[in-house]
Amino acid sequence: MRQIVLDTETTGLDTADGHRIIEIGCVELVNRRLTGRHYHQYINPQREVDPGAYEVHGIGNDFLADKPVFGHIADDFLQFITGAELIIHNAPFDIGFLDYELELLAQVNGSNSRSISDLCGVIDTLQMARSLHPGQRNTLDALCVRYGVDNSSRDLHGALLDSEILADVYLTMTGGQTDLSLQTDSGRGAEFSEWVQGEIYRVSREGLSFTVQKASEQELAEHEAYLAMLDKKSDGALWRRQS
Repeated sequence: MRQIVLDTETTGLDTADGHRIIEIGCVELVNRRLTGRHYHQYINPQREVDPGAYEVHGIGNDFLADKPVFGHIADDFLQFITGAELIIHNAPFDIGFLDYELELLAQVNGSNSRSISDLCGVIDTLQMARSLHPGQRNTLDALCVRYGVDNSSRDLHGALLDSEILADVYLTMTGGQTDLSLQTDSGRGAEFSEWVQGEIYRVSREGLSFTVQKASEQELAEHEAYLAMLDKKSDGALWRRQS
């Protein structure tokens, strides 16, 4: 299973205002292991960087002036990601910008525009985090704190650095839950091989494969009703007793 953890930096927040990509950073995972292969490129956006965006990533107009335009790097970038599953935090933002760049390139070349979703699968780690931790902050920095991922070198946003950090967060967020006692002889926890959707996981351990799915709201309600019935018929449901 080949996955690419991807991040971009841009001149601003919205392609509707003509904002463009200025940096792409990617790291490769194969079977949930970092391979050491990566893709990193700064891009001349052919427009000014908004002051607000500069405060976030610190990439200025002078630095970008001699960098290649998107059309000159598009083939190498697409070759690196095609056929992989992309892992992106807030995927609609990055995919929207990448599709916009491909659309502009198609207009220049007089060709049909391609879409990233036609070339790759996509996992949105922000959607995943919101499902796992509803009502909590799920920024990349917040997830680093929650999962104990070191982001001390992240003073400013940078696409390659953020993709490396996101890779660690993703692997931790979808990896060994040792509190479920799924330990191997080596002491390593069970490995979640795939996050599917919502609250569903596929788990593999020592050649076995099974599904872990959190209870739905309806199932939780029915469980509470059953415990309430036990309370009435006995001296209290064991699960409700205070330790």
